[in-house]
Amino acid sequence: MTVDQQQPVGAPAPRRRSRRDEILEIAVGLFAAKGYHGVSMDDIGSAAGVTGPALYHHFAGKEAMLVAALIPVSEGLLHGGKERVSRHPEDAHAALTDLIEFHVEFALANPAVIALHLHELARLPEEPRRQIRRLQRLYVEEWVGVLAALRPELDPAEARVLAHSAFGLMNSTPFLGGEVDRHRRAALLREATVYALVGQIGHQ
Repeated sequence: MTVDQQQPVGAPAPRRRSRRDEILEIAVGLFAAKGYHGVSMDDIGSAAGVTGPALYHHFAGKEAMLVAALIPVSEGLLHGGKERVSRHPEDAHAALTDLIEFHVEFALANPAVIALHLHELARLPEEPRRQIRRLQRLYVEEWVGVLAALRPELDPAEARVLAHSAFGLMNSTPFLGGEVDRHRRAALLREATVYALVGQIGHQ
């Protein structure tokens, strides 16, 4: 996972990576591999080749690193999801296909940050955790709106169940090995997600 990879397709062009970005990338990788409590600031500084004072110049501590890693991802997903839906105002099937492709590409590019979110979100202070949850709810509603247009027999609560099940499929990337190449993994994830949501394979 890199900070640049967190920038979804359709969002503004990413800025040039800074030393802070590089340190954050290393920290996220360590947190995902060893767990939040299994990594110290000294471990991060050593892996990044940064001394203690220089490291604290960029981040106040591990908690600040979690916030810096997770909030931009949630913002980027919401921005990218809205942009994908806006491309297809009259074609819900095309909007869903675009949403699925967008999220699958994100999930394949960012397995470490997905693992971090799954296991460490609860360690954030209340305010950033609430902010992330709000951004996530708004992102889910983009999917719910598309599903409602495609499957009018569903009420909104049912559509949310399906949306969350789709995220479970697509966000499985931290647990996938390298036995299948990336292109094929993307195709399989897209296919499984389409089938889970609308019960048919098509428009891949």
